[in-house]
Amino acid sequence: MTAILSVCVTCRRAESDPADKTRPGAHLHHALDALDCPDGVEIRAVECLSACNNGCAVALSAPGKWSYVYGHMCAENAPDILAGSAAYAATADGLVPWRARPVIFRKQSLARIPPLSAPPDPQE
Repeated sequence: MTAILSVCVTCRRAESDPADKTRPGAHLHHALDALDCPDGVEIRAVECLSACNNGCAVALSAPGKWSYVYGHMCAENAPDILAGSAAYAATADGLVPWRARPVIFRKQSLARIPPLSAPPDPQE
């Protein structure tokens, strides 16, 4: 099962206005794309994760797993983001032991969202 690493490409960090007008979230996405993506992880650019006061933001999700939103990321964090994504992809439920998470994931978690359960079967 593939884990999705969603990267907000419209994110700005507080008080940032890059000279080249490329949003910091887009720089983060480019930095992630420049590295080898771990097995079981797919990187997707998204327009907004609604974490504007906590940009740059990324989210990890997969069917049947807990999902996470992380903020205050930057392009320099790309190797740690991919390491954390690989650890997430390797779990059955999305719960990576706290000490096995990269430090940036331990300190910059904005949300942990439970997996969606399948809708009840109307015939049961």
